[in-house]
Amino acid sequence: MNDSVYLTRKLPQTIVDFLSRHYNVRTYPKEETAVPYYQLIEDVKGTSAILSLLTDKIDDTVMDAAGPSLSIIANMAVGYDNIDLQAAKERSIVVTTTPDILTETTADLGFALLLAAARRIPQAERVLREGRWQTWSPMFLTGQEVYGKTIGIIGLGRIGEAVARRAKGFGMRLLYHNRSRKIAAERSLGAEYTDLMTLMSESDYVVVLVPLTNETKGLIGKKQINAMKANAVFVNIARGDVVDETALYEALSENKIWGAGLDVFTDEPISTQHPFLTLDNVVLVPHIGSAGIETRMKMAMLAAQNIHAVLSGKPPLTPLQLS
Repeated sequence: MNDSVYLTRKLPQTIVDFLSRHYNVRTYPKEETAVPYYQLIEDVKGTSAILSLLTDKIDDTVMDAAGPSLSIIANMAVGYDNIDLQAAKERSIVVTTTPDILTETTADLGFALLLAAARRIPQAERVLREGRWQTWSPMFLTGQEVYGKTIGIIGLGRIGEAVARRAKGFGMRLLYHNRSRKIAAERSLGAEYTDLMTLMSESDYVVVLVPLTNETKGLIGKKQINAMKANAVFVNIARGDVVDETALYEALSENKIWGAGLDVFTDEPISTQHPFLTLDNVVLVPHIGSAGIETRMKMAMLAAQNIHAVLSGKPPLTPLQLS
């Protein structure tokens, strides 16, 4: 048991026990606080594997601090923008993620945000809780219809298709924009491929699901947001940096669009002074897209299994191709 594994956050005991049967496991002891960068650099020295979260910056400095023993970085996320992939490739370090497992759970959250923003669920709950519900009236807390409307999905990957399946249950017309056409999805879902600006201007609901890359950073800017309908709802469950938050705030505060549902932000966690917190037409949640109990347990176990495979001399289960 010479190999050591470093967990950047406290994980369920089941995961720790699985790894501890084979390796020396060291853990940053807190669950609700990310390991500070300086502490991470110190803690990873001599480790063979790092089980990281998307909040952890795993760059060349961290990899060099771990040293030549570092064989794998297992990210407990479907994304990997927190990891310097080029640095990993140069050091022959395997990088894995946890795809597929969180697809349906994240799609559930995306559609929940869509519904909550459309039907003003948070506002309605506040009215009730604060004792402001005095009577029924014809236009009291009225929102936007969802059934039969048009949804535009930006990024028709696994989660995008899962959102599309939910939209079909609501009888929605489905538009999508992707870096390449998905002919099979068009046939099975009745999806219509379109350019980004057409999607933004024709959709009643826009859902962003692209990964964060150099090409997608700032993909949704002022021009795209201003093309949306006045009664449209914008949902982002991808990454905060995909969207120009200033442009989105302006559109929401000036009622150029109906509302938004946001699970991700440019800087996380957001400050209590964040401008979005001043708006009543935005549903905000703290990056909980995959936060189903079963899903998170499966994600953690897959990350652990990837580590065990690599340290046992076997191929990883879900590796990233480091081109």
